Amino acid sequence: MALFTGSGVAIVTPMKEDGSVDFEAFRKLIELQIEGGTDAIIVCGTTGEAATQSHEEHLETVRFCIEVVNHRIPVIAGTGSNCTETAIYLSQEAEKYGADGVLLVSPYYNKATQNGLYQHFKATADSIKIPVILYNVPSRTGCNIQPATIARLAKDVPNIVGVKEASGNISQVAELASLTHGMLDIYSGNDDEIVPIMSLGGKGVISVLANVAPKQTHDICQKYLDGDVKESCRLQLEAIDLVKALFCEVNPIPVKKALELQGVCGGTLRMPLTEMEPANVERLKKAMKEYGVL
Repeated sequence: MALFTGSGVAIVTPMKEDGSVDFEAFRKLIELQIEGGTDAIIVCGTTGEAATQSHEEHLETVRFCIEVVNHRIPVIAGTGSNCTETAIYLSQEAEKYGADGVLLVSPYYNKATQNGLYQHFKATADSIKIPVILYNVPSRTGCNIQPATIARLAKDVPNIVGVKEASGNISQVAELASLTHGMLDIYSGNDDEIVPIMSLGGKGVISVLANVAPKQTHDICQKYLDGDVKESCRLQLEAIDLVKALFCEVNPIPVKKALELQGVCGGTLRMPLTEMEPANVERLKKAMKEYGVL
């Protein structure tokens, strides 16, 4: 059984003007996600600015999210690192807190060979008992986890159960689906590829769009799962302009601005991320209004 099917939100980490985590705004955002039909919460991933959190902040954010959600939907903790020892530590702590699973990004900067990736993910997954979703995002990490490596991991490591595929390469996703024969759950890591990846057997999406449009993102997935592919495709295409606006600057700059525009939480970012350019803010506003979320 999949850890989740449908729309998992790659949730932002709201911050106060001084840069500290705004836990009350975070509670509000979590509740809005659950009310909107989001099927799982992925906390402290790229969109959650985990890269600029200390280990203590990172784990406190994970713990808080788990406590607020309180088993209503799955919580998957981003615990990846380019240091295997750190990934193991964060994953073990998240398991202690009661996370339903962890998301492990491929090692960035130092990258590693395909064998190094295999050893890194195996060592981390072997250190815990809860399910693991791999995260392949070469544009961020400079490192592509090849389909054969993912298939080998899925075969050899029982708790590696899924992959968030954000390579943008549909041919690679098709190869992965062919190699794994349904033994690995595939999630779209790009909001403009939900339907294409689900058409290859994907279980849903780990989504930035869901932060500002939880119901709409859930519906794209649910319509497909219900067999209404035509409506799912229509909803996917309807969201394209907003998706493009949410990625017109590096994520999560635009989505934090979008949540600020919605009055959900402040748009404070941690350096080196900076305020959105005024022209792009106007583009984002226009897209949000046309999509009906502003």
